Amino acid sequence: MKAVGICGSDVHYLKTLRCAHFVVKEPMVIGHECAGVIEEVGSEVKSLVAGDRVALEPGISCWRCKHCKGGRYNLCPDMKFFATPPYHGSLANQVVHPADLCFKLPDNVSLEEGAMCEPLSVGIHACRRAEVGPEKTVLIMGAGPIGLVTMLAARAFGAPRIVIVDVDEYRLSVAKSLGADEVVKVSTSAQDLDEEVVRVQEAMGADIDVSFDCAGFSKTMSTALNATRAGGKVCLVGMGHNEMTVPLTSAAAREVDIVGIFRYKDTWPLCLEFLKSGKIDVKPLITHRYGFSQKEVEEAFEVSARGGDAIKVMFNL
Repeated sequence: MKAVGICGSDVHYLKTLRCAHFVVKEPMVIGHECAGVIEEVGSEVKSLVAGDRVALEPGISCWRCKHCKGGRYNLCPDMKFFATPPYHGSLANQVVHPADLCFKLPDNVSLEEGAMCEPLSVGIHACRRAEVGPEKTVLIMGAGPIGLVTMLAARAFGAPRIVIVDVDEYRLSVAKSLGADEVVKVSTSAQDLDEEVVRVQEAMGADIDVSFDCAGFSKTMSTALNATRAGGKVCLVGMGHNEMTVPLTSAAAREVDIVGIFRYKDTWPLCLEFLKSGKIDVKPLITHRYGFSQKEVEEAFEVSARGGDAIKVMFNL
């Protein structure tokens, strides 16, 4: 391993020893956003050699169930995923991983950028599910790391106009610098919902075709549902609340389609193509870097958990 990023789920496991219904019952290595250098390959591996720099897709599916056979392997019930209990993650000096989940990095793509393929994959999968393209305007609720990679992905998919919404001034300034056409600062209060929907629609200046909720709270989802045009799509990406209260009936009456995503599938080749061509630049998202000592690991997780000006915290091993 050479580069490992910290994800919100890693922080969640560290603080609460659980993430949704996944519970940590015994000591577990965390980390799943990663890239490294091949040290050794099995006798049947033809695609890679020692010394190759690779980005790792962290989930090993069974390839036997109906989801795997149908091509939606991200839904595999027997998925073995880095740092999802009981499976160890990749914040370690070495890992053993299937060759078909190790993707060779182009010469102009760094190991850190390789590790960023994992969060970027979430944005790419979301854009595929929501059918983003050059004729679709895009609203994004939440300017955290996943909101930002979804914005970069939507732009690479050809979205002509992107508006991003958050409660935090600093995150919105980052979104603007990364290419958001318009940013809207909102409150956490549900009382302001109707007025904020109008502000979001005004910021777009056109119908909102696709909305991504990258926070996953009742208020963000309600805003997305109400702001999206009749016949549009809302994609729920963030998992802030397990249960939420949302205006589903009015959205259904306007034929707003709601789709969810779980991780990603078959995204690494496209991620690497976008990074190689320069269509997406993830480097500005990496705000903090740490080495792999006990002291630095502890500090890195504290900085990531605090939020503030930290977007992506990266370990260099």
